[in-house]
Amino acid sequence: MEPWGTRSAREGHLEPLDRDTCLALLPTAAIGRLSWPAPGGRPEVVPVNFLLDGGDLVFRTSRHGGEVVAVEHGVPLSFEVDDVEPALRVGWSVLVSGRAEIVTDPAEVARLEELAEAPWVALAEPVFVRLRPAEIIGRRLPLHPGGVTVAPP
Repeated sequence: MEPWGTRSAREGHLEPLDRDTCLALLPTAAIGRLSWPAPGGRPEVVPVNFLLDGGDLVFRTSRHGGEVVAVEHGVPLSFEVDDVEPALRVGWSVLVSGRAEIVTDPAEVARLEELAEAPWVALAEPVFVRLRPAEIIGRRLPLHPGGVTVAPP
């Protein structure tokens, strides 16, 4: 059995993605996972829909959510988004990490309301949060050079 995080030559290899490629891939997904260390050190992870605004990630959440408490205390956030095609064994993943802030400027909130999709769930006291990336990393598992063998019907 292979150690976690490694892949055999038969399965292909992971290619690192540069920042521009990561930024181009982000808006192709509808949902990502936001994470932060909760009190006591255990990780919190929640799915969020998001938009890319310039180089920043923006998402809407409830003012009472744990992620807002983390933002208010200066806790760094991480955001992961990916896309996979299991049948072809290909995919990519992008991880964005940095500090976030609650958007409070009324003109900016109005502008983001125009850009953002409607929330998927009803939010109590919704707020926008802007995650300014300090680090963006990504990787892709490309199609193996030998291609995919499909059994005839």
